[in-house]
Amino acid sequence: MSSAFNTTASAAPAPQPARAPLKPLDQALAELMARAAPLPGTEAVSTFDADGRVLAQELVSSLDVPAHDNSAMDGYALRAADWAEGAVLPVSQRIPAGSTGHALAAGTAARIFTGAPVPTGADAVVMQEDCEAVETGVRIKTQPRPGQSIRRRGEDVAAGAVVLRRGERLTPASLGLAASIGFDTLQVAPRVRVALFSTGDELVMPGEVAPADMKPGAIYNSNRFFLRALLLRLGCTVTDLGIVPDRLDATVAALKEASEQHDLILTSGGVSVGEEDHIKPAVQALGELVLWQMAIKPGKPFAYGKVGGSHFIGLPGNPVSSFVTFLVLVRPFLLRLQSASEVAVQPIGVPAHFDWPKADKRREFLRVKRDAAGGLELFNNQGSGVLTSAVWGDGFVDNPAGVAIARGDTVQFIPFSALMA
Repeated sequence: MSSAFNTTASAAPAPQPARAPLKPLDQALAELMARAAPLPGTEAVSTFDADGRVLAQELVSSLDVPAHDNSAMDGYALRAADWAEGAVLPVSQRIPAGSTGHALAAGTAARIFTGAPVPTGADAVVMQEDCEAVETGVRIKTQPRPGQSIRRRGEDVAAGAVVLRRGERLTPASLGLAASIGFDTLQVAPRVRVALFSTGDELVMPGEVAPADMKPGAIYNSNRFFLRALLLRLGCTVTDLGIVPDRLDATVAALKEASEQHDLILTSGGVSVGEEDHIKPAVQALGELVLWQMAIKPGKPFAYGKVGGSHFIGLPGNPVSSFVTFLVLVRPFLLRLQSASEVAVQPIGVPAHFDWPKADKRREFLRVKRDAAGGLELFNNQGSGVLTSAVWGDGFVDNPAGVAIARGDTVQFIPFSALMA
């Protein structure tokens, strides 16, 4: 008995497989983007409905905007050289917007309204607040300058100019610009069809169980709510497949179903290396998987692969980790699938109004908020499960690995407003 015990105790432990080094974020992102082939085809949509879509054509203007020299003010058009202090100019015509006047007679003024064509012969417009209407005409109280308050033909858009380029993501302003040159429909890239589901027996949907009745260990599924919202903001169509049980057969079945009619399968949870994390073997059973243990914090577990003809991306289950990895990795991937020419958000140098003395060996995304003094405040709990930090904050500090931060240092700030537009 004693001999057997001693033999067991002194036996060498079984060798453990060496862990792959954590992949730097820039390398992981480059590999991911290399697989993001733009989706084929285009779609014609009303200009009214194209906000957020990616333009699939170049818009060339067939006209000048404005189409003629026009008044920027309600007031009076005249020759600047005809002005004399105290003099009254007779009003020879009235030109409202939408009508065309006639050539301006020397020594006269034209009553004119915003947007109306400036008559031939006039070289200035004086706003009505600087004019005094009298019985015999109008007295101009300030000396006009040639070109004053006149919007020149083509100063906004010249005929033949490329106004919007293929690959631009359309904004409210660009929709107005497209309309100003006569486009009522636009050719855009197709929407990305995304299947979304979560894994985890601990997850409960809000509304299904009252807070007082939650079982020990159960949590409400928050990730599906913000992931769906982020996908919709990026112009995707979303199929919500719910919560998949922590079983390999259920995970395989969900992935197989999702791959049949979607361009991307996006999951949260189940991408780590625990016994209940079934995403990796399920994807490998159906296709191929590249699993990146990335050197970022939060968000180390991240998976990319293919299931049938669909892309697969698995995000971490912790909400802040899922939130960060979506914005940093999934967002540019989705934009590239839509042929967007610009997928990156450029950080802004902003002073830190906090200390972060313990440098981490991973690249960190710290939740911060601009303060009244123009610097950044740090949320006091940077845990990967503290979603409050993403609500309180208005952006990330992208902090390189191994770098401590002292108050007053310039850090790289990425606003949420740019990432979620």
